[in-house]
Amino acid sequence: MVRPVHFICISAIVLGLAGGCGPSRISSPSADDAAAQQLRVMLGSTAASGNSSGDLTSAESTGTGWGSLSGRFVFTGTPPETKALVIDKDTEICSKDGRKSLDRSLLVDSSTKGLANVVLFVRKVSRVKEPSETVAASAAVFDQKWCEFLSPVFSAKVGQAVDVRNSDPIGHNTNISGSSFNQLIPAGQGTTYTPDRETGMPSMVICNIHPWMKAYVLFRKDGYAAISGTDGSFRIQNLPAEELLEFQVWHERSTGPNGSLGLEKPELKWTKKGRFQIKLVPDEEKNLGDIEVPAGVLGG
Repeated sequence: MVRPVHFICISAIVLGLAGGCGPSRISSPSADDAAAQQLRVMLGSTAASGNSSGDLTSAESTGTGWGSLSGRFVFTGTPPETKALVIDKDTEICSKDGRKSLDRSLLVDSSTKGLANVVLFVRKVSRVKEPSETVAASAAVFDQKWCEFLSPVFSAKVGQAVDVRNSDPIGHNTNISGSSFNQLIPAGQGTTYTPDRETGMPSMVICNIHPWMKAYVLFRKDGYAAISGTDGSFRIQNLPAEELLEFQVWHERSTGPNGSLGLEKPELKWTKKGRFQIKLVPDEEKNLGDIEVPAGVLGG
């Protein structure tokens, strides 16, 4: 049996922050709004021409209505034995009562063969049903306890507050690769990080104090992203219908470029870069069914 996976998906983690509750807060890096505005002015002509792949407003709308996409990633083959990580620091907390931290890079459900922590997101859309501005008053929780990030793979929207917590009685350092966030989180405290740009692929998160701690995070403007659960299932709703959508698939153990997961499914034209395209019709609930993930593409 694999251990339960604590994963966070956008549709499940959005929580309102209650005043006066939770750990004490420390300051965190923030975006330079003035510099960002100046850069937007300088690049205005480029964005208007539609050359900025991250600008949701630059793409021309091609359809109407909304639909959803779901499915399940299934591991084929025999999963390797889950190994214990080497814990050689702060063992009175990190290995309390003999507990062991396990390698979570490949989590397969023993009964369903569902593959957890597969990331699926749309590369670009022309319109969004729920714009990013609506997330300003909500926060996504990213916690660490027993010297582990509780979310091995995590996702949030650009502009959404991320409540970075430390529920351990010892300090941790949360370092998000490719961002300005690299901060000490004292014992029992927390801080807020608000991502100001997208990540093209999930970025690694580490603790420099405890090097075995590792997670991955994805930030997207439109929020059209999902992380497969313990049974391998995923669902993305309110996708723009009547336009061709290109999806990117990623897994930590994938042997593809930058973790891209290239698979085969008869009705999908899947590329080696881990992408496939689908066009939904309004109000469609499209289910891709089981998507097989061979052991060989995950390095095992």
